[in-house]
Amino acid sequence: MTALFRLIGVGGVIAYRALFNWTTPAMFVGSLLVGPIFQLLFFAYLGRQLGVADDRFYIVGNAVLAASLSCVFGGTMAVANERRYGTLGHVLMSPRSRTAVFLGRALPYAGNGLLIAVSTLTVGSLLLGLRVPVEDLPALLLTLAVASLACGFFGLTLGALGLRFRDVWVVSNVSVALLLLLTGVNVPPAELPAWMRVTGELLPITHAAEAARRLAAGDGFRAVAPQLAAELAIGAAYAVLAALLLRVFEAESRRRASLDTL
Repeated sequence: MTALFRLIGVGGVIAYRALFNWTTPAMFVGSLLVGPIFQLLFFAYLGRQLGVADDRFYIVGNAVLAASLSCVFGGTMAVANERRYGTLGHVLMSPRSRTAVFLGRALPYAGNGLLIAVSTLTVGSLLLGLRVPVEDLPALLLTLAVASLACGFFGLTLGALGLRFRDVWVVSNVSVALLLLLTGVNVPPAELPAWMRVTGELLPITHAAEAARRLAAGDGFRAVAPQLAAELAIGAAYAVLAALLLRVFEAESRRRASLDTL
């Protein structure tokens, strides 16, 4: 069991460092920390102009959404880039569990997403004057962590498609757009068509955004426990789906000799 946890934890951190070895602090801050803040401000002022919702709706919603960018694309790259850079064969030849290897890679991206969400929420609250009850801050942090983990496994599910499809980036870009449109982070769910609301219920961050807003309003942990449990269930479902797709596409790619074909 200890070896399994080391494989998941240490392996995930090493893969994360290898993937982002090319970046610089300025690039990280500019693309992952500053960008979501400008997006938050845009929707907050647009919401004010249109009278759709108050600032709290947009601050909290966009803070939760900010976690999805690094988690979805990071989870996708955790698998797809192995094939892109020709190292996938080395991973698949390992005698260790590939499922554990790849699932462990979602954890650093979830931590990255949590950092971005907390940064966006903090800066947005300072700029727009949102006050969150101090006693609800631990529950809010837990909610953001669960949302980040669910997004990480969602991204890993998309990355598993990279074992079968050549251009998985189209899928990941479309998926991020769907998270923006269908999860209720910038449009009140009641204003969405029924099919959008139903689809959004199956995506990560939908339930986390609702729970985070209620916590910011002072409702307390007990009131948001059902939404938090639903977010956990969705994250677990995507983790299982990612594991199944990785096994199925690995076997299919071996049969078709297409693992290193771009």
